[in-house]
Order: sequence, then C-alpha cells, then structure tokens
Amino acid sequence: MIPELDWPVGRAGVAVVWPSEVETAFLGGVDGGDEFEVASVTKLMTSLAALAAVGSGRIELDQPVADAGEGVTLRHLLAHAAGFPFEPPGRQRPPEQRRIYSNIGFRVLAEAVADAVGTTFASWLSTSVLDPLEMSATRLVHRRGIDGDPAAGAASSLDDLVRLARCLLDQGAPVVGPELFAEATSVQFPGLAGLVPGVGRFDPCDWGLGFELHDGKRPHWMGDRRSPSAFGHFGATGCFLWVDPEAGLAAAAVTDRDFDDGKWAMATWPSWSDRLPAGGARGAQA
Repeated sequence: MIPELDWPVGRAGVAVVWPSEVETAFLGGVDGGDEFEVASVTKLMTSLAALAAVGSGRIELDQPVADAGEGVTLRHLLAHAAGFPFEPPGRQRPPEQRRIYSNIGFRVLAEAVADAVGTTFASWLSTSVLDPLEMSATRLVHRRGIDGDPAAGAASSLDDLVRLARCLLDQGAPVVGPELFAEATSVQFPGLAGLVPGVGRFDPCDWGLGFELHDGKRPHWMGDRRSPSAFGHFGATGCFLWVDPEAGLAAAAVTDRDFDDGKWAMATWPSWSDRLPAGGARGAQA
C-alpha cells in the first residue's frame, strides 16, 4: 500500500512506481492528468535530452563547450561542476573546484545541445525524450520571466512523471543506452563539496550527469532508507521524482505548495519515503 498522503498541501498527486505496477494517491480533487509546474524536475528531462544527443553521436561529453569558459565541457555542465553561479548575477569560477548547483549551467547546456543537433532545444526535447516516452502533457512553459527554461520551466502531470520514472527504472530505455545511463548515474568529479539548495551542505556533494545522487548524504529529501544508488531531483514548486534501483521502485509527486514554504517538504518527504520498501521485490520490507 502507498503510504498515507497526509501532507500539508491543498492539491497533490503522488505515485509509487514498480516496473509493472503503479500506486497513486491524490489530495484536493487532483487526478493524474492535471498540469503542474515541476520546476527543477525539468533537469531530469533536459539531462536525458543531452544524453540522447551524446548517444546519437551529435556531441561528446568531454567536448569543450563554446562560450562556456576555459575547459568547460558538457560533462561539467551536467554535473554542476562548471563553476557557474546558481542564477545571475555572480562570477564564474574555474571548473571542478566545487559543486555549484546552477540553473545558468543548464541553460548553457541546452544551447550547446541545440547547436549540436541543429534545432531548438524544445524541439529536441520533444523528439528525443517526450515523444518516445509518450509524455504528451509535458512542455516547456514561461516561468519566472524565461520562456521555455530548460533548467526549471517544464509543466507536466503525474501521469507523465510516471512515464519518466519507468524510463529511469529501465536504465534510460528507450532514450539512452544502458552503458551511458550507468555513467550518468555514477559520481562525476568525485570529492567536490557543495550545496543542495534547501537541503544542506555536503562534503562530498555527489552528482551524476544531471541526476542528484543520494549516496551518503544525510539528511536527505529522499529519506534515509533510500540506497546509496538512488537518484533523482526535486523542484522548488514542491514536486519530486526519485528512483531507487536497489529497491526496484521509484516515486513521483506534484503539489501546489512551494518546497521552501515553511520547510514543509523536508519535514514531510523523507519520512513518507522511508515508509516505502528499502530493497527487494514489490512490497518487501527491510
């Protein structure tokens, strides 16, 4: 059974996803097709689109990115190791010095991918990720003064996040191959300290290629029962998607309350997630 959805929000939808089954719970008259802005959960989609471009040979992970700073590669941008600040203003530091979570970096990333594939990033996102996964309710919208922000500008539905979760549970299929996906969900530039906004400072602050890694971070928004190999992302709009490969499950949520409004999310999400299986088959308990 999915844990009770007793969150302090007005409207919400949550899904627990196994390879062949989904359980959902809703608050406030929501259904799985309702649209929510998913903020930085967008980065999961953008990362897959970038990896799809790499997998198709259009761009290389360790290829220098034009106008991104000396020595900065696609790998740096995906791993938040390029030295860009979170948002402007702010100065760029040399790469590989610190894990600086950066929306700017993801916008530069999207520009580089768009140049490599010869179309707009929004078009490539649809072609490489949204269409293959049948995420028909998902699109880049206007958010905080930016049209189609690849860092935090997607609107989606719980049903579509379930489709994305299934892809991630299946090692990125059909968007990327298993070898590239394994690299994307392993630590990039090990040992970098950094900040997970709204959660805390960690040393190291491990990240993959666009995917935040649970690894040894404590406390963590995914909860303490998630395996070190768990990965995912949350958004400032009070949404999340995480995958725990060792447990063989994923979870996704959309809500109408911002993550940092009264610190409710960090007071709620970890304990909710910790009530889910920690390993083994469907419904197993640790």
